[in-house]
Amino acid sequence: MPKPISRAYSYYSRDALLVFSQLIRRARIERKLTTQELADRAGISRGLVQRIEKGDPACAIGAFFEVAAIVGVRLFNADHATLSTAISANSAMLALLPKSVRPSSTQVKDDF
Repeated sequence: MPKPISRAYSYYSRDALLVFSQLIRRARIERKLTTQELADRAGISRGLVQRIEKGDPACAIGAFFEVAAIVGVRLFNADHATLSTAISANSAMLALLPKSVRPSSTQVKDDF
């Protein structure tokens, strides 16, 4: 029996997570790996693999990405060099942006 979701997720988030988890399950089956074999390779429990394949939003994102990488599902459709380039570009852009964002001090007039 799945755990109840403790917080509300948007339809988009739930649907995207479901698609991602279905891709992981499909790739695992196509590679003829059992859930236990995948769990052993990822260093996690078989139960966590099962929860990932069901699209449980409470699973750690790192576990999702590790399992996906093992079975060959790429979230960004990029190789390591492309990801490294994206990381460098984003780091450079983040260095130019403010370190924090403060709430706006102006009041919005929405009494139409």
